[in-house]
Amino acid sequence: MMGEAPDSRVPRYRELSDQIARQIEDGDLAPGAALPPERTLAELHGVSRVTVRKAMETLSGRGLIEQRRGAGTFVSKRVSQPLSVLTSFSEDVAARGMVAKSRLVHSGVGRASPEEVIGLGLAPGHPVTRIIRLRSADGQPLALEAATVLNVALPDPSLASDSLYATLAERGMRPVRAVQRLTAIAIDAYAAGLLEVEPGAPALLITRIGYTAEDRAVEFTRSTFRGDRWDFVAELS
Repeated sequence: MMGEAPDSRVPRYRELSDQIARQIEDGDLAPGAALPPERTLAELHGVSRVTVRKAMETLSGRGLIEQRRGAGTFVSKRVSQPLSVLTSFSEDVAARGMVAKSRLVHSGVGRASPEEVIGLGLAPGHPVTRIIRLRSADGQPLALEAATVLNVALPDPSLASDSLYATLAERGMRPVRAVQRLTAIAIDAYAAGLLEVEPGAPALLITRIGYTAEDRAVEFTRSTFRGDRWDFVAELS
């Protein structure tokens, strides 16, 4: 019980939000778990409903919870991708017991752009295959992925399955290492519409160049990830 002591240096709503955040981070509150109603939380912690409401707003702003109209408040289902291991979106999502889905936004074969020529080490005008997909986990859109692949590795975009890496593995050209660049951006209106967030919301732009076992660049991908649903984790030593 926190109480509403007026002389506390830390606002009561911040104490409550920090406490719930620790429960989420420690795994005491699992992704997708429902939080008690506002009145119950107020009685449990000995605070006002206004304090609870402000705490929920703080947690929502941090992307830790999501409030669904008419349904309640739930712990957000965030996905963490380790930076030390090369994995696909589908593999990262499946590893957390979630179902990965893809919706095709655009695909086709064309000539490499100047950026793709540099990224993939191609001659100007070399044919490439492009696939733009909306990636989701348990029905929640998480990333807009624009992948450019060597035409020899994927001559027809319709051959790609939900997991592009699985498709490339079948053709003996799965990336085994990659160089990634992470950039914090404000999401544009087009991506915001697909990812169901407000334009200008924080996002991560991930530019990846994937290399085969023969050290040949095979994949040049630019992905826009929702900042409130995806974490990148690096182990340092």
